[in-house]
Amino acid sequence: MRKIPKTMSTQHPDNARVPEWAKSEVIEGDDEVVEAYYSYMNLGIHEVMWDAEGKDVDTHVVRKLLSLYTEYFKENIIGQDVFLTYRLPNPRIEGAERKVFAETMESIPVAYDLAEKFYGKKVIPVFEVILPFTTNYQELVSVAKYYEKAVAGEEDIELFEGIYVRDLVGEIYPKRIEVIPLIEDKDSLLRIREIVGGYYKVIKPSYMRVFIARSDPAMNYGMLSAVLLAKFAISALYKMKNELGIEIFPIIGVGSLPFRGHLSPKNYENVLKEYKGVYTFTIQSAFKYDYDEKEVKEAVQKINENKVEEPRVFDEHEESLLKKIVENYVSSYQPIIEALAPAINFIALNLPRRRARKLHISLFGYARSTGKVTLPRAISFVGAMYTLGIPPEIIGLSSLSKLSEEEWDFLKENYIMFSHDLNESGKYVNLDALEYLKEIWNIDNEVINKIKEDVKYAESIGIKIGGNDYESKKHVLLSSLALLACKEKKYDEMKEYIKEMALIRKSLG
Repeated sequence: MRKIPKTMSTQHPDNARVPEWAKSEVIEGDDEVVEAYYSYMNLGIHEVMWDAEGKDVDTHVVRKLLSLYTEYFKENIIGQDVFLTYRLPNPRIEGAERKVFAETMESIPVAYDLAEKFYGKKVIPVFEVILPFTTNYQELVSVAKYYEKAVAGEEDIELFEGIYVRDLVGEIYPKRIEVIPLIEDKDSLLRIREIVGGYYKVIKPSYMRVFIARSDPAMNYGMLSAVLLAKFAISALYKMKNELGIEIFPIIGVGSLPFRGHLSPKNYENVLKEYKGVYTFTIQSAFKYDYDEKEVKEAVQKINENKVEEPRVFDEHEESLLKKIVENYVSSYQPIIEALAPAINFIALNLPRRRARKLHISLFGYARSTGKVTLPRAISFVGAMYTLGIPPEIIGLSSLSKLSEEEWDFLKENYIMFSHDLNESGKYVNLDALEYLKEIWNIDNEVINKIKEDVKYAESIGIKIGGNDYESKKHVLLSSLALLACKEKKYDEMKEYIKEMALIRKSLG
């Protein structure tokens, strides 16, 4: 069995601070190659996710790493000691990126040839790919088979009278790749057994890595729902592990703020307790660049040394309790977010950019039959909500007043850091901002009152609203200043306040 990494560096643009090695505020191009090396060498992260989704992908990353950092990679073999994993565009939903999908797949054998020459032996530097927005097993099978037949299999094509592709370009390795599903929406997370089981049945991999999203489900269904959906998915994967008799290694995509998973160098121990059963944790940009490097390295090392514990596995009754709590929460959370969409979208456009990315908006709630509101991606969404003085962690909380005693007990047992996460975000609530929402975006009184209800409910369950420390008080004041500047159309000033707030909370969103 190969070594499975515990930490995965990603290119999520959630950092408030710009790293010292970056040529500009927007990390792009060759800076991302530098970042990959920095993640391995300086921070001790075991795996780098190379993102081909939503940007101009550099498929020559292996060539650049080996030629720029020869000494390091002679000692640390890519694909054996450290890992590089491509995140593909999903050709089913990202029509304009279909050829990028093909180009990225075609680059895998090129990386193999380079590594073989560099190491003087057979080394497969890239052998796994991540497929975002996975909703069924057929998508995964299609990706695996595309590589097998259209990329590796092209060596057998006869070009002319006994001359084959392999005679022209040489043999193609690897012969197959592993596909990691990234599962992001509620229905798919609840059907994770079907997705993983279907893929296993057709492909028969020797092991599987399954990527559970944590940010997009929070944006679409609320933080509490996202935590419970992740727990459901982890439980289901552990059941399958025993049924299928194969090793399954869950990955979770967590950011620094509570809403997006709360994995920061300050809070990693709580996250390891919260997500028992998870093997690999994403180390996003805010984790890497908004904290002292020594603290980051120590936290990464501790996560790398983490002994994965068995998670709680739910029975049918517990699964139905979980689903009921989620549905109840979603029905309270979504209408508020839909109503705030104009404010969120406006603020999101004024957040500082940290990566060169094509503008990506997502349909809120995915394909729900009601409410076709578009919102920015999760990082910008969270950054906008904090700027508006309404940390999104708070939205929808009053729905918990409807829970039965059994449901409450289940929630407390299975979202261990519930109060801790809410207390962390409660510090940044700015109730004065609600007046600005009415004035600037004509947000309905009914919506404002629902937000007030959520805040009041948070206080009733012991959550402290508004911090006592200097930094959180300053954040609240800056939120009012940003909205005042917005009202007066002083947008340059507004942007400065937004940036300052991000630096205080050590994450853009």
